[in-house]
Amino acid sequence: MPQFQTVLFDLDGTLIDSVDLIVDSYHHVNTVHGLPARSRDEILAGLGTPLRIVFGNLTEDASQIDAWIATYREFNLTHHDARVHAYPGTVDLVHRLRSAGLRLGLVTSKNRLGAARGLKLVGLGDTMEVIVGADDVTRPKPHAEPVERALAQLQMPAETCLFVGDSHHDIHSGRSAGVWTAGVTWGPFSREHLEMVAPDYYCDTPAELLEIVSAVAPA
Repeated sequence: MPQFQTVLFDLDGTLIDSVDLIVDSYHHVNTVHGLPARSRDEILAGLGTPLRIVFGNLTEDASQIDAWIATYREFNLTHHDARVHAYPGTVDLVHRLRSAGLRLGLVTSKNRLGAARGLKLVGLGDTMEVIVGADDVTRPKPHAEPVERALAQLQMPAETCLFVGDSHHDIHSGRSAGVWTAGVTWGPFSREHLEMVAPDYYCDTPAELLEIVSAVAPA
């Protein structure tokens, strides 16, 4: 097992449970703008992909995409604080890794301000040395750029970094950047989903991830 020095985290579906809110936000856009209804599974297939790309698959009209994004964000932000919470054990996990001296960063397909709001809400507002959001890159996940940008800002090597995420987009991004990858199953996706992209590690609980990353014993 490598000696990890850096851990990069995805946000939604990994550290915070915002999945139902995300799904309902898309349903709200569909209703308001008369778009075809999509199932939960269809929406989850795009989880981890920036809004502009998701909506860009439906139209090339930039003004229409802007309107859909505005509707999505208005609904999402209105309900955010009441409906978003940390997954059990993730806040303790992050704090313990930070206390152990690991370098920590967030790599998300959410915009930077939204990501910072989610972190602060669950008590992780001061834990990430870097945040790389969708508005910080030109090629978001599953491309390597977000992970590479986080490592460049931390000035840390890829070979001692673990990228932790819940979806195939995260695993592809991490692998393309040359880092180790861990797929977590406490979010919306099952181990079977992750096995299609074969991360280096699978974690069913934050305690398992803690054991993988460091010698810090779980409580």
